[in-house]
Amino acid sequence: MYDAIILAGGETTKHLSPFSVQPFEALIEIAGKPMVTFVADALAKSGQVERIFVVGPAQALHSCQFPKNTVILEGGRTIMETISLGVGALGHHNKTLVATADIPLLTPESVSHFLAQCSQTEVDLYYPIVTEEINERAYPGTKRTYVRFREGTFTGGNLFLVNPAIVPQCMEVAERIVSNRKNPLKLCHILGWSFVLRFVIGLLSLPQVENRVSQLLNIRGAVIQSPYAELGIDVDKPSDYRLVQSAFSAKL
Repeated sequence: MYDAIILAGGETTKHLSPFSVQPFEALIEIAGKPMVTFVADALAKSGQVERIFVVGPAQALHSCQFPKNTVILEGGRTIMETISLGVGALGHHNKTLVATADIPLLTPESVSHFLAQCSQTEVDLYYPIVTEEINERAYPGTKRTYVRFREGTFTGGNLFLVNPAIVPQCMEVAERIVSNRKNPLKLCHILGWSFVLRFVIGLLSLPQVENRVSQLLNIRGAVIQSPYAELGIDVDKPSDYRLVQSAFSAKL
């Protein structure tokens, strides 16, 4: 069994504000429920999660209906600070799931499959990716950010498995990467020019990504290929919101 942390502190962006008056994305309603509750339910129903720590606007989150064994914590000012608060509440260094609150299409099956794949190798950080073909087959026309590697074209997922002991040592580098994610020049300095060049011309391989992340953070990391598009469908723009609303309407 694993504990899980849901990052629920992100503020509603200007792109999503026309669809909800909620100040935090986690509380935006999908099919009549705050979308963070769908994430918590999927984790709980996977049968592999013991405690769920929801880290964000505590007062507002207390009004949500969560599975039993859910702990609500006040979030931090940044995503890395929020992660640290969640990790600090665990009371152990066992591998822990970390999920964002904006993936309401997450299913118990996708969680179980991800954990089964992770169990086949021993590293500190597991990161899921989904092929463009799988996304298009499941949700035709959905707009995602794709990256081309030697092995194919992928988008990243929003569910991770992490060894909590590595979080303090990764904070500085991770903060630099997150804060400079929209500054290509600074990112090149952080990641290395040769690494970025191979990425630009499509010669970068998945093992090379694993190695570079491991070097930067001084950890062992693994990329996990998932057949579940739901891991990568996050709600951060109007087309995503309409997509998940339609998906839930189709189930009714």
